[in-house]
Amino acid sequence: MGEEKVELKITIPKSLYDKIKEEADNAGFTDIEEFIRFVLEQLVESGETGEELSPEDEEKVKERLRALGYID
Repeated sequence: MGEEKVELKITIPKSLYDKIKEEADNAGFTDIEEFIRFVLEQLVESGETGEELSPEDEEKVKERLRALGYID
C-alpha cells in the first residue's frame, strides 16, 4: 500500500487554473492534479534541503510563479 492520502478542495480563480493547465500541458502532464502535486513536492523539497538557489535558478522560479499568477 502507498502513503495515506488526504483529499483537499481549494478554490482558485479561473485565470489561474487556465495558467496552471497550460503549464501542465507544456510540461507534458496529462493530469493537472499530478502536475500540482509535482510542483508542491518540488517547492517543499527545495525548502527542506536548505540549499540556496543560484541567481539564475531563483529567477527561473520567479518566472514560473509569475506565469502561474502567484506573484506580479
